[in-house]
Amino acid sequence: MDRHDVNIQDELKADGNLPGHVAIIMDGNGRWAQKHGLVRTQGHRSARKVVRDIVRACGELGIDILTLFAFGTDNWRRPWSEVLSLMQLLRDVAVEELKELLENNVRLIATGDTDRLARQARHAMKYAMYRTSENTGLTLNLAMSYDGRSDILQAVRRIASAVEQGSVNCDGIDGKLFSRMLYTTDLPDPDLLIRTSGEFRLSNFMLWQCAYTEFWFTPVLWPDFRREHLYEAIRAYQSRERRFGKTSAQVRSSAIGAGNGVAKRMGAATGVKPA
Repeated sequence: MDRHDVNIQDELKADGNLPGHVAIIMDGNGRWAQKHGLVRTQGHRSARKVVRDIVRACGELGIDILTLFAFGTDNWRRPWSEVLSLMQLLRDVAVEELKELLENNVRLIATGDTDRLARQARHAMKYAMYRTSENTGLTLNLAMSYDGRSDILQAVRRIASAVEQGSVNCDGIDGKLFSRMLYTTDLPDPDLLIRTSGEFRLSNFMLWQCAYTEFWFTPVLWPDFRREHLYEAIRAYQSRERRFGKTSAQVRSSAIGAGNGVAKRMGAATGVKPA
């Protein structure tokens, strides 16, 4: 990380409004490969170094969670040769990037129907998650064999089963309970969603969780994505007002109230009354 990069990160941190959870739909590997006269699988492998650098950048910024949409349920429909290559890539990444994750205090977790993954890839992922489970820095969440509609359906089934067994009352079903039944369980919803390659859709990704997420789209293909693009997305996020159904006046009032609360606590601790 050079001095220029440090300065940019310092500016973003100084704003005080960093997204706690960033999610990325990593799109465009195949088109990048075609553009460079390569086979699609080489496009996937070329993106590995991009993932490594973006994980580092998020850790350096102090972002809590980075979710990467690595393999969607619909991707099982792709040619078997490409699916097999992706499973091999997942296995290689889990094994070969483990040292990097440990050195950077990254905790690895997974979201989705991971039992469907190829055996070697699944075992490599489980081992990497076990080895990093005590890390306290960035949480790297890989969404694999995942899609938003299936996530909602499996949550409905779990709740229905709980009602049938008598452990949940129908009147007790609310948004918080539903969220806990999703694959993401206790993870907070994404604050910022980035999608590369110029597409303007969710592609069945975290449909429930992204209800209030800020979206940022870029025409840049994922293998060409750099931390400068990440910083641009974060700046855009910092410039937006997140109202969650409230008016702008209510949001500003809440922010002022929170600021006064901090000032009062600081005054109590230092003996100095806030102005």
